[in-house]
Amino acid sequence: MTTLLLPALRSEYRKFVTTRLWWVLLLTMALYMAFIAVVMAFALTNDPASATAGMPGTDGAAAPIPPRDIALAVYTLAPSLGYVFPVIVGAMSVAGEFRHMTITPTLLAEPRRDVVIGAKLLASLPVGLLFGLAGVLATFLPGAAVLAASGESTFLTDSEVVQAGVWSAVALAVWTLVGVGFGTALKNQVVGIVVILAFTQIVEPVLRIAFAMIEPLAGVARWLPGAAGEAIAGSSFYSAAGMNELLPRWQGLVVLVAYGLVLSAIGRMTTFSRDIT
Repeated sequence: MTTLLLPALRSEYRKFVTTRLWWVLLLTMALYMAFIAVVMAFALTNDPASATAGMPGTDGAAAPIPPRDIALAVYTLAPSLGYVFPVIVGAMSVAGEFRHMTITPTLLAEPRRDVVIGAKLLASLPVGLLFGLAGVLATFLPGAAVLAASGESTFLTDSEVVQAGVWSAVALAVWTLVGVGFGTALKNQVVGIVVILAFTQIVEPVLRIAFAMIEPLAGVARWLPGAAGEAIAGSSFYSAAGMNELLPRWQGLVVLVAYGLVLSAIGRMTTFSRDIT
């Protein structure tokens, strides 16, 4: 099976790295994450209670965030707010083929559609890991600089902080896989981008706040994809603010991978089950 998959895997990986989309989004994400890290670090060090004031689940009390939690909240901003970039890259690796009709030669070269989808999923992981490394560096370096300039400890040698950085990169790699699954299920490139932006930037954040305000549903937020990605990292701005608890790391990993595989299965039964010309 591995021998049969290797040619398709090499082909799909080349498609990722020979287009301009991935490095444009990589650079955009790095700049965006660096900016957010600077702003967040400055805000939290100057007013550690600002993030918790009025938050659901905090009883309205403005409790200062402990210094290490501030550092973790800043350093894990990539899986909290930057995951939209690897999702778009993953989704466009499939939707872009349908838009530009390169899916036809792809399936002529490899008619086994399960192999094509599997190769796209696996090829997305090293690309996603690059996004993860860029996101981690873009939050750690400027974030630590602001913390140090504000007279706070950077906690860069703290084992929990180091683990959070490593697992943040893993989380963004998995998010690229989820993007491939999403693109498999929804092949329209324009609609896909709109849905991704709407869900990641509006729908899920609103749902997490809403669920935190309704006690019987408070635990549901942990199973949303964004929260699962944060669980892999082990921390997030939301959890530091006391709004949502996170799943254990292994459960977050399983849940996020499951989202990607379920979306891929849906796409295999719908988009990839039809005749493609």
